[in-house]
Amino acid sequence: MANMIPELPDMPDIGPDDDFRLVIKKLSLYIAENIRMPSTFEQLRTTAAGDCLRHLVDHLVLSCDHPAIVNALLALKWHYGAITEDKGLNDARASGCEIAAWRLLTHLSEREAVDYCLYEIPDPVLEANRQSDEEETLQANEHSPLLARAWTESMANPRRKHEFPNPTGNNRRSLLLQSLTRLTMSMTGDVDSDGEEEDDPTAPFINLNALEIAAIADAKRFLSQNVVQKIITGIWNGDIIFWDNLSVHTEKKPRFYNPHTADPFSRLRVPKYLKSFEVVFFASFLFLYYAVLVERHPTRITPLEIFLYLWLAAFSYDELSEWIDAGSIFYAADIWNIFDMAIMAIGFTYMVLRIVGLRTQNEELIDLAFDVLALEALFMVPRVCSILSLSPYWGTLIPCLKEMAKDFIKFMVLVVIIYLGFLTTFSLVGRDSFPLRDMTWFLTKIFFGSTYVGFDIMRKIDPVFGPPLMILFVMLSSILLMGSLTGMLSNSFSRVITHAREEYLFVYSIYVLEASTSNRLTHFYPPFNLLALVIFRPLRLFLPSDDKFRRARIILLKATHLPIVFVIAIYEWIRGTSLKGATYSAVKAPPHGAPIAIPAMMRKLAGPRREMRGRRSVTSLQSDQAAQGRPGMSSLERRISAHQARQAEEAQEDSTYAERATDVEVRIADLAAKIDRLTELMVAMQTQQSKSLGDVSLS
Repeated sequence: MANMIPELPDMPDIGPDDDFRLVIKKLSLYIAENIRMPSTFEQLRTTAAGDCLRHLVDHLVLSCDHPAIVNALLALKWHYGAITEDKGLNDARASGCEIAAWRLLTHLSEREAVDYCLYEIPDPVLEANRQSDEEETLQANEHSPLLARAWTESMANPRRKHEFPNPTGNNRRSLLLQSLTRLTMSMTGDVDSDGEEEDDPTAPFINLNALEIAAIADAKRFLSQNVVQKIITGIWNGDIIFWDNLSVHTEKKPRFYNPHTADPFSRLRVPKYLKSFEVVFFASFLFLYYAVLVERHPTRITPLEIFLYLWLAAFSYDELSEWIDAGSIFYAADIWNIFDMAIMAIGFTYMVLRIVGLRTQNEELIDLAFDVLALEALFMVPRVCSILSLSPYWGTLIPCLKEMAKDFIKFMVLVVIIYLGFLTTFSLVGRDSFPLRDMTWFLTKIFFGSTYVGFDIMRKIDPVFGPPLMILFVMLSSILLMGSLTGMLSNSFSRVITHAREEYLFVYSIYVLEASTSNRLTHFYPPFNLLALVIFRPLRLFLPSDDKFRRARIILLKATHLPIVFVIAIYEWIRGTSLKGATYSAVKAPPHGAPIAIPAMMRKLAGPRREMRGRRSVTSLQSDQAAQGRPGMSSLERRISAHQARQAEEAQEDSTYAERATDVEVRIADLAAKIDRLTELMVAMQTQQSKSLGDVSLS
């Protein structure tokens, strides 16, 4: 009977003090050892193929206190998803990492999930230097000078600064792609042949939290989970903030918003208010745009046109700052940023044509400038209405249109090839009747449905070859190509709309992360950002960026944004935000005195617990957790209680996935279950046959 119990796989032994690189290697060894066959996401989630993931999650819940465990699973998800060789197997491993990540969160309380999801990968070099600095500070007096952080970082590891000069900028994605190929190297590959320590492949992940890694890894199912969406919604509403005050020595770290202690100017960084002011700014931008086009002064630049130039410059500088702060990873993931780039390109083209036309007194060039400006409405009007993309309905349609546009562009390559072939033939055959320009226009009309044009001119092209060639072109363009294009776009729409909720929540999460992950303390709203550009940017050329420089930016920010903060304060007072206190409405603590039963088996499996939970939690969240938790409640009791409370929610999420599954996925799941039963039957028959052969040989 003991032989019938399946042997559990060897679990990764992850210590609380292991670095991020070692955690990834241990997890990768387990994933690669236990997922050896291609499987779909549903198979790993519902069938015996995903038993290894259930064992892994149970092991991590009971014995792992490492704060970067979710970050490591999502980093592996991107690693396996980026591998082109053996695509089926690596996609299965990527799905397994994503499933393990979100199942781990469902076993935790919501406040612990906040700690995991918003934990940023620290720089090990800076951590070591910070500890040494703290020891030196204890020995120094109050008159000892403080070293600038930038100087400490650069002197701590000049090699790291040279390799990763802008960890949140454009080179983030290229560095990650280069490092991912070395994430799962052998455990013995820490030292190269020369005895020197090799470059850390996880270095580009420094200062990224789990939500940012999930967005980079395209982990849409992870981001669509309820526990993750509660955190993202908390960031959107400002219940979870990263900056609690504007001071010289403020550091970015996640914390729950407390209106009684937080700086009112920290509300300027809330994504909801950023989006609201963005709509107001674009509405004023659109008003100036229409005013300039209606005025249309041909001989001089009017005051309204000057304001339009200022608004365009402020908008362009804000987009540039956003691109530098968020990096090309998040900037390129937002489809509205394509509209922003088009607005900037058309606007600056208009400015150049307008100024050159006025200087040279060229009326045609001035008219051309206003014609170019008229093209701005194609992108500015939809951009003003971009706030609709935050609603579930419009937020679902935009990813569908994006995927359909990609497939349309790919299909148009085939159309252009066929079109050029027929254009060449018709131009040469009918060279005596129609020039190339007219023939090009005729074929374009035929392609877009005016087939009667082709039948009218086919005998004029050539009495012999004209009719059959034209009939063939009409059949290809009007029937075959257009029918294929319609079917392909329908498949693209169906493919995306099937996962409409994941697509919408992914777009929503991208925007929230893009608006909240900036490491810049002072963020000026346009057009006030032009003041910071004109005043402080020239001073940086010959003055150091010290504390006085930073304090001056804070003073300018408070002076220019005071009316906006006043409006936000009135809105939150009316809405009742100030009455919520320091708690995040989506995080609910257990009631006082509620008994929590801990099974003896769970105590035995858990063993002696580490006290890493207290050190792992974000410092600013510790007071909230202590206030919400029952006095005397241990970390294990809170985790077991969360585990029991999450079982119902996990079952509900499983049923949600089952409801969205298509008929094909259900049939695949049934087939996989039958294959599992057949495999068990074959193993039992082989075991029985081997026993019978052994008995025969003994007799």
